[in-house]
Amino acid sequence: MGWFSGCVTYLIIWWLVLFTVLPVGVRRQEVVEKGHDSGAPQQPHMWKKILATSLISAILWAIAYFVITSGLIDIRPAADAFK
Repeated sequence: MGWFSGCVTYLIIWWLVLFTVLPVGVRRQEVVEKGHDSGAPQQPHMWKKILATSLISAILWAIAYFVITSGLIDIRPAADAFK
């Protein structure tokens, strides 16, 4: 895996993990002010979620890197069948 494909893989994993982490710990506002959305979170804690997303993504990327580079799963024979 080259550096470019490694970065692209990390970014895809990061976005997927972000969307799974976003709803964790969300509490709706009890008193809704005029002009505010009733479903908006009281305190979203975005920096904590971005940090958690980055750490989880790094771990998942390391696992994906190991699987791809070790040849544990090799998709090349399947790709050759379509030639």
